[in-house]
Amino acid sequence: MRWDIDGCHVPHREWSRFITAGGLKWHVQVAGREEAPPLLLIHGTGATTHSFADLAPLLAQQFRVIIPDLPGHGFTQKLSTPDPDNVAKAVAALLAELGVAPAMVLGHSVGAAIAFTLAAQGLVQPNALVALGGALLPFDGVGKVYPGLAKALFVNPFMPAFFSFTTRLQSMPDLLQRWTGSRSTREQVAHYERLFRSPAHTGGALALMAHWDLDAIERTIAHIHCPVLLLHGERDKTVPPSTSHTVARRLAHHGTKVVHHGLPGLGHLAHEEAPERHAELITSFARERRILD
Repeated sequence: MRWDIDGCHVPHREWSRFITAGGLKWHVQVAGREEAPPLLLIHGTGATTHSFADLAPLLAQQFRVIIPDLPGHGFTQKLSTPDPDNVAKAVAALLAELGVAPAMVLGHSVGAAIAFTLAAQGLVQPNALVALGGALLPFDGVGKVYPGLAKALFVNPFMPAFFSFTTRLQSMPDLLQRWTGSRSTREQVAHYERLFRSPAHTGGALALMAHWDLDAIERTIAHIHCPVLLLHGERDKTVPPSTSHTVARRLAHHGTKVVHHGLPGLGHLAHEEAPERHAELITSFARERRILD
């Protein structure tokens, strides 16, 4: 995607900057007071910084928020092998270049898996983690098959362009609701339409899925020692809400302090549907952990 053409549609464009770190050119947004506790926000597969367009301004009132486009997504260069370890190391390199040690790391969907990997490997030492609809366990159905399916599609160089073309023939509001269970606004739908019509972005999303290993992510749970907040929409059609129930039990079994909230009426994009509710729960959790005064 080209910043001079597509960048005009990026929410909070004034927060954007481009930084080279770990051999990649990154698009990252930064907002909030410099002296506020740093909060890293990591979006999920197929999204960009836009996924936090409504939540980030609320959090920036209390935190210094850092929001990158993941490798191969939006305006960030792709990694040759975007497996969990490499993506986590790339994000850690970006944080080092920024000179930021996050007090909290928040991830949505696969972004939560990256957050757990960062903490489990000691690449960051946050005081707390937050998972929004976290893809943290293998699960039945698409969760079991999507890495293999994505790999089969990824090796075909024509598939990203084909995917981008086919989205023009389908209703994106219907697709989003069918995939996620969320009810998106017209503006939110427009962002996803633009993204999935870009072969480069679609290719980045397929590459991330093709190299993902949910079994490896599952093993990180035993190595998380900081407090964890799990938020999960109860209408989520992408990652079953039962995933967060299981993760909460396993974290507690290992002695990790965990708070879990199921969110009625919300889908996989729950933070896009109800940003105020999420900001309230996240800031309350941070105050309880003394991350915020």
